[in-house]
Amino acid sequence: MSGGPVGVGVVGTGVISAQYLRNLTAFPDVRVVGVADLDPERAAAVAAEHGVPAAPDVASLLATPEVEIVLNLTIPAAHAAVATAALQAGKHVYGEKPLALDPAEGEKVLAEAASRGLRVGNAPDTFLGAGLQSAGRALQQGVIGTPVAVSAITQGPGPEGWHPSPEFLYQRGGGPLFDLGPYYLTAITALLGPVSRVAATARRARDRRVIGSGPKAGTSFEVEVPTHVTALLDLASGAGVAATFSFDSALPRHAIEIIGTEGVLALPDPNTFTGPLRVRHPGDTEWHPLPVTGPTAGRGLGVLDMARNLRAGTPHRASGTLAQHVLTVMTAITDSATTSTFLPVQTDLTPPPLLPDDWTPDTPTL
Repeated sequence: MSGGPVGVGVVGTGVISAQYLRNLTAFPDVRVVGVADLDPERAAAVAAEHGVPAAPDVASLLATPEVEIVLNLTIPAAHAAVATAALQAGKHVYGEKPLALDPAEGEKVLAEAASRGLRVGNAPDTFLGAGLQSAGRALQQGVIGTPVAVSAITQGPGPEGWHPSPEFLYQRGGGPLFDLGPYYLTAITALLGPVSRVAATARRARDRRVIGSGPKAGTSFEVEVPTHVTALLDLASGAGVAATFSFDSALPRHAIEIIGTEGVLALPDPNTFTGPLRVRHPGDTEWHPLPVTGPTAGRGLGVLDMARNLRAGTPHRASGTLAQHVLTVMTAITDSATTSTFLPVQTDLTPPPLLPDDWTPDTPTL
């Protein structure tokens, strides 16, 4: 197809699909052609709720000519297989994080896309929101001078208290590092450039967890991955990062602070699309707010940016290359926690450009 709204087909209708569908059905430059799930009844219910067609199965959705981008919202263990099937069906693909379970699997997805002249996009797209885009502009303007260090922390009691089926978040491809880490590592690398090496430690507080809500409340399940990870990261720019990713804390905290030669920039929670954005300069006794402008619509901005750039023939921002770098970093963190050594990371990543000041999801451009 050469013009008009880009057709999107959604594979996977779990909890996260509601956020995507709420936005994608409102953006004028994309059109949700259909949704599919391993559970046809769930797909039909979600489709009806959002006023979009339901496909009888995934194969039927992938065979739909109007589908140009497949939005892959399956569990992490299925990300690479579904992405590959979509590419082999001639579709571009945008997936939830992580890109795959390991870098080798991710590289196969990217190679499949390259061989067919297709695109890969990947969550998170929170760095396209007003909060982090405004942070990028502040850094470009030299608000804190030259960045020299970053402190990043995401901690809380874990998702089993609110998620009705959290088991997959404690399996390979989950845990605080692979579930929440992409928001933090994507924000850092998108703003400050690639990671060059990492060192880490990892722990698991409990071998089993108990589901706290929904029809399976009270059911226990096995924890297969570390639930508290601490990491040191060197960036190719010369800045250093100290990061904590935890599902073991009774005290929720979600923050990134960038220390510069002329001040400190406090970023918003990178799992959000808004502010606040604050700065503190030497001699200040309190934080000062900075302007926050840009899109705040939420999940789906990356799909929209991909669709617009697909039509324009220009690179999209939430790219498979960025997601592959983040996946490589997370895998290196995991391996370092096992080997107790610094591990190198390839740095052939160019951070995506900031969105234009007048970029909005609500105004048709196609």
